[in-house]
Amino acid sequence: MGKKQEPARNSTQRKYVKEVNRRAPRPPVLRNVILAFVTGGTVCVVGQAFTDFYAWLMDLTPQEAGNPAVATMILIGALLTGFGVFDKLAKVAGAGLAVPVTGFANSVVASALEFKKEGLVFGVGGKMFQLAGAVIVFGVVTAFIVGLISALLP
Repeated sequence: MGKKQEPARNSTQRKYVKEVNRRAPRPPVLRNVILAFVTGGTVCVVGQAFTDFYAWLMDLTPQEAGNPAVATMILIGALLTGFGVFDKLAKVAGAGLAVPVTGFANSVVASALEFKKEGLVFGVGGKMFQLAGAVIVFGVVTAFIVGLISALLP
């Protein structure tokens, strides 16, 4: 991909843009990285706790217990979004909360809530996978290719 071409500017406009960039507040990168690491790790610890709990409760292998654990994490993410808590947590936690499966649940539920006024079919049904649809398609295609390669290799 090429570099995005900037619009033509006179010298005053270039000086202004340079000054704005110089005075713009810098994000606290180290703080954001640490918060993302801690919150993402916390989400993973909670997910592992659910996996261990389901393995113990239902006498499943850890691999089998992963499915209900993921479903539980999706449910928690969806409920937190529905109650308006997820966005408040995400403002503090950043990418650590948005990247795992909870972020996926948030994107689906937030889209559904945003377009519910347009009706169940064209609003909720049509728009809730607008953002998440690409993730689902990519996941399905990738799983198919990996499964095919796995089946063909001895």
